[in-house]
Amino acid sequence: MRKYFRRDLSALSLIVSNLITIAIALVQKWDLAVLMWIYWGQSVIIGLANFVRILNLKQFSTKGMYVNGKSVEANTKTKRHTAFFFLCHYGFFHLLYFLFLGSMAGLTREHVVPVILCVALFLVNHSFSLFYNLKRDLARKPNIGTVMFFPYARIIPLHLTIIFGSFLVKGVGGMILFLSLKTLADLIMHGVEHARGAELKESV
Repeated sequence: MRKYFRRDLSALSLIVSNLITIAIALVQKWDLAVLMWIYWGQSVIIGLANFVRILNLKQFSTKGMYVNGKSVEANTKTKRHTAFFFLCHYGFFHLLYFLFLGSMAGLTREHVVPVILCVALFLVNHSFSLFYNLKRDLARKPNIGTVMFFPYARIIPLHLTIIFGSFLVKGVGGMILFLSLKTLADLIMHGVEHARGAELKESV
């Protein structure tokens, strides 16, 4: 584990960003509604970073990708179509989340600045991770379909919290569930995308 963090500073940066956010949340005694705004912002950042990453792929595999029952070629047209399809689909989900969060009570003016600061931490982290990935992509041949679906792991904790949140006691219980699910999704996605990067490399 220690060797892994030495190889991948973006993983360490991700953990630090989460820990700082959790610490601020506990000190400020935030409820679940405030935390969800922070992680909604992080999820949007991840989507935008992935959109840029797809557009910057130099070589990639389209194994397992089909349109109208036909396999697609690994060319610029496919890359652009995949990138903008992802942007629209992912963006639609987050528009729905935005509307849902806007209907929830909990976010006040006093929360705005610390929430923005926490989101900024994740912006720095994922910007670093993006450039790290762009360099790795030059040395491997990732499957563009797999790259497109990576960010959806971030939607899992939001879905589960929305579905089961009404059955939980408000306050610490809901916060613990959300933080646990969210952190788990972060670690799983980062582990697949970085630690198992070699498995995404495919021969021509």
